[in-house]
Amino acid sequence: MAEASLSCAVASEAETERLAEAMAAVLAPGDIVTLTGDLGAGKSVFARGAIRWFAADPEREVASPTFSLVQVHDDLPVPVAHADFYRLEDPDEAAELGLDEIAETAIVFVEWPDRGRLPKPPEFSVAIQAAPGDARSIVITAGFDAAGRLERMRAVRDFLAGAGYAATPRLRLQGDASTRRYERLVATPPLILMDSPRQPDGPPVHDGLPYSRLAHLAEEILPFVAVGQWLAGIGLAVPEIGAFDLDKGLAVLSDLGAEPVVDADRAPVEARYAASLDCLAVLHRHAAPRSFDVDGRTHTLPAYDTDVCLTEVSLFADWFAPAAFAGFSAEDRAAFMEAWSAVLTSLDVPRPVLVLRDFHSPNLIWRDERTGTDRVGIIDFQDALCGHPAYDVVSLCQDARVTVSAALEARLLGHYRSVSPIETGAGFDGAYAVLGAQRATKILGIFVRLSRRDGKHGYLRHLPRMADYLGRNLEHPALGPVREILEAQSGGTVRAGLQSLSEQIISEAR
Repeated sequence: MAEASLSCAVASEAETERLAEAMAAVLAPGDIVTLTGDLGAGKSVFARGAIRWFAADPEREVASPTFSLVQVHDDLPVPVAHADFYRLEDPDEAAELGLDEIAETAIVFVEWPDRGRLPKPPEFSVAIQAAPGDARSIVITAGFDAAGRLERMRAVRDFLAGAGYAATPRLRLQGDASTRRYERLVATPPLILMDSPRQPDGPPVHDGLPYSRLAHLAEEILPFVAVGQWLAGIGLAVPEIGAFDLDKGLAVLSDLGAEPVVDADRAPVEARYAASLDCLAVLHRHAAPRSFDVDGRTHTLPAYDTDVCLTEVSLFADWFAPAAFAGFSAEDRAAFMEAWSAVLTSLDVPRPVLVLRDFHSPNLIWRDERTGTDRVGIIDFQDALCGHPAYDVVSLCQDARVTVSAALEARLLGHYRSVSPIETGAGFDGAYAVLGAQRATKILGIFVRLSRRDGKHGYLRHLPRMADYLGRNLEHPALGPVREILEAQSGGTVRAGLQSLSEQIISEAR
């Protein structure tokens, strides 16, 4: 894509900050943004607006770098540096500010860039020209590699303006491991902007298809809107979906709050987990719909079948196993996948239900002032499939992000059995163990992939927990073929062996 530009007329400092927030949303570590304009044009106002977006704090004090020359905000989720070259007497003095090193990992705003040397060409240039009063004419130009991001910025601003939120302040929200991005719209009541553009297909992994399509991961927001409307219709608390644009992948959602179902020490709160299982009992009273209609478009609910499960298991074979097991060969991989195929093919699936797929603490909001199932807000369901009711139960009772002890897991399972509308006898127990092992296997692979492919090493801290869950599930007789292979690979007891290997992977990443 060629160089792109965006011209805007703003009437106040507040509008300048709104434009800066919009730009901040498309910036990435390593970006350099130059700010040009006369004294008093509003360069510092623009930088301040962007920094406040990253801080998610519209009142944050942002010191000027006029005298310090560089102000580094390293307490933000993404480090931001704000530099001012106005007082430099020689362009080469810029090298003494340490920007070359800072720019490797931080987003850098530079005022008066013509008075110093930049570490590299800027991704974005912001030219501000004063007009009468507080009005300004602002032109943002993106270089070749950043042009697509500027076009996305334009699309989001146009969408929000069309929905009536052009003047609404925006603040960063912590995202997840997906490509979706979220912002808080500072409105009354508070709202959430979901920015989820359709993603290009990744490399083919089987039969010429990428992983996302084989695993039926949502590649657009149609599934989120469709499934969300259906869940609301059966009485579950999900974000109310206001304005949305299916083609652009944008939606404005109600804000369900921020209180988690875990305590301040990130430990499960049993009553909140039990209330979450009550929500699953409501969900499991309904047969899974096969399709949904939204705005003249149809979303067909894929099946969570053996092929999808095996695609997910392959993440362990392709990422965790090579990192953990010495000499894991193509023959070992084939045997592992064959064992899983045998286990999954023998799984008995009762009346299929809608499987939310990631029903665990990061995606659940506690609303203490509400009653019944309305106390639990559910915010992630776009990857829903049609499958076994045990899957979401084990997703929560073996939470990937927090440790659920075996004793607590047993109590939670007892609670689900007491409220469940489905049969939860021996057949359910076997499915619970098989699907729990399948999920743990998949997640172990995902977390190693996030570290080794994407540089997101923080997910590795969850490996020992997932290895422990996998070990619990492998004790069930239904998983004998898989257990035998992992015992051989891990050198003995699977549970202890996998945990030890997980610690080894973490140590190697440090």
